[in-house]
Amino acid sequence: MALTLGLAAPGVGVAQDPLPPDLTQASLEDLLNAQITSVSKKDQALFKAGAAIFVITQDDIRRSGAANIPDLLRMVPGVDVARVDANTWSISIRGFNTRYSDKVLVLIDGRSVYTPSFSGVYWDQQNVPLEDIERIEVIRGPGGTVWGANAMNGVINIITKSSKATQGGLVRAGTGTEENLQGLVQYGGRIGDAGTYRAFGSYSNTETSVLPSGAEGADGFYNFHGGFRSDWDLTPRDSLTVQGDLYESAAGQTLTTVLQDQLPTIATFNDRISVGSGNFLGRWTHTLSDGSDFSLQVYYDRFNRVDEAIDETLSTVDFDFQHHFKIGSRHDIVWGGGFRRYDDALTSGYDVNFTPPQKSDNLYSVFFQDEIALTESLSFTIGSKVEHNPYSKFDWEPSAQLVWTPTDRQAIWLSASQAVRQPSRMDSTIQYDITTIPLDNNSFGVLTLLGNPKIEAEELRDVEIGYRAQAGKKLSIDVASFLSYYKNLETSEPGDPFFVDAPGPPHYILPLYIGNLAHARTYGGEVFANWDVTSRWRLSPGVSLLHMSVIKDPASQDSTVQGSAGESPEHQFEIRSFVKLSRTLDWDTSVYFVGRLPADGIPAYTRLDTRLGWRINKSLELSLVGQNLLRPLRAEFGDAFEVNHTLAERSALARMTWRF
Repeated sequence: MALTLGLAAPGVGVAQDPLPPDLTQASLEDLLNAQITSVSKKDQALFKAGAAIFVITQDDIRRSGAANIPDLLRMVPGVDVARVDANTWSISIRGFNTRYSDKVLVLIDGRSVYTPSFSGVYWDQQNVPLEDIERIEVIRGPGGTVWGANAMNGVINIITKSSKATQGGLVRAGTGTEENLQGLVQYGGRIGDAGTYRAFGSYSNTETSVLPSGAEGADGFYNFHGGFRSDWDLTPRDSLTVQGDLYESAAGQTLTTVLQDQLPTIATFNDRISVGSGNFLGRWTHTLSDGSDFSLQVYYDRFNRVDEAIDETLSTVDFDFQHHFKIGSRHDIVWGGGFRRYDDALTSGYDVNFTPPQKSDNLYSVFFQDEIALTESLSFTIGSKVEHNPYSKFDWEPSAQLVWTPTDRQAIWLSASQAVRQPSRMDSTIQYDITTIPLDNNSFGVLTLLGNPKIEAEELRDVEIGYRAQAGKKLSIDVASFLSYYKNLETSEPGDPFFVDAPGPPHYILPLYIGNLAHARTYGGEVFANWDVTSRWRLSPGVSLLHMSVIKDPASQDSTVQGSAGESPEHQFEIRSFVKLSRTLDWDTSVYFVGRLPADGIPAYTRLDTRLGWRINKSLELSLVGQNLLRPLRAEFGDAFEVNHTLAERSALARMTWRF
């Protein structure tokens, strides 16, 4: 069903902001001093942040040629982006990559899109118009002190533009060999003297890909997305943001799965996915007379997803309050609290049951963080978050950061923190039939994973050190290294077989119970730089290294957990080139190298993307994008939770963007 948006509103729109200046015109000093909010939930310069953070700017987005958020994240060192099929991605930070990567928190304008039922993100549902993203802040490493549970290995914070910055009209249209049709229509205007708005509708249609066998896959998909945002200056001290989205999509996938109603059958077939979702968010910010400020954010999110025959409905209500103030000249304090309620309903799938099928969970939290100015060049930040959830009860997530800026062009930081990955609905209540196994006397067994109502939270203790510097006017560098210790990692522990009469023919259940009997150590680092080779040419290289060692505890009988390290690459390298060929012509190229994934049998690969952009005038731009140019077909990840992976194809996309 297409979404039609009414755009009538009081006031008259003014011209949409012209295309932003190209990257080569932004100074390295501007990039290092960009204002961020993800590290401390307050405005601060990236240069002085006590964490490994990478910011994807709006011009990075425009010049990347990417058509979706997963492809944008490939440019971040330490982030592993692997395409499973045309509508499914596995995305993680510093290891532990799976289709449902459960140790990364993803937010859009402060709204969590982490799905508690399966502990991960449905990336096909995160369809923010790329032109409306102001920046994406990516924290590599724990962010639990301010963001809480599941910000264990990192945070991806997608921040959209104020409607004040998107006045007037925007039309984007594109067609290509993979994205065979995409379009966006958007308009922004004023509401009286105090408010502004924008409203948009978008559509995209993606072709199917090829299976490793050479047969055509079923992974094509299309989506409709409509939304609005309004921003109000109610008084000189009060501002209000109200925004919402409606989303609908249909997709396909090729599955290999046990069929619970036809045991012992294991079948491979094409399946359909359908999604309908909506959200509504309001945020009020008030500045007090002493210069301190507080904010209250409330959102409601609901989606219905039919995937692998599981009909999942999830409703989320979230309240978040925070207060930022200073005490004297040395203490800069942020504190706050929150409440979140999940109400879900999940039917049985081809091979999955949840008991009970409906459940409500409440999450309570409070956090405190104090940045202490020890000297003019040395600051110390300490804080913690405490959360209560229905599974692991109370979780404590403290952190400490030390930042030293010996000069105005150098910063050295050191951090230590503890973070958790809270148990999910799946961990405690799932029954998942993995495979069937022939037994003697013409009987068979079903290898079944069973949830654990007493499951514990996974824990991380992490130490990091980093260095940032601007070496003259042409070179900046950012280095981060980490050492992380994990405990209570989940395992699958065998139990005693038992006989059942139903469902299906009488058979044995060969149970695997979810436990917490593994630990791990990871270490590595990331380095990236910006080098202005000339006034018209910028190079941005990056390298990430990761060593993972996952070890089962002596009491564990899990035979697979130690191989999970092989699902994340040990080495990744990238180099992005931005060239201004003339006043109106840009040529941008990205090369990515990703190491092999031995657990999935995926070899290392190199990806080449390039974009040619022509700014006809301040309002109109044409671009031609080529992706995966080095090979016609290649795999990035193996089969994932029954989904048969397809091969990424060489593709081209032509795009027009008109602002008026």
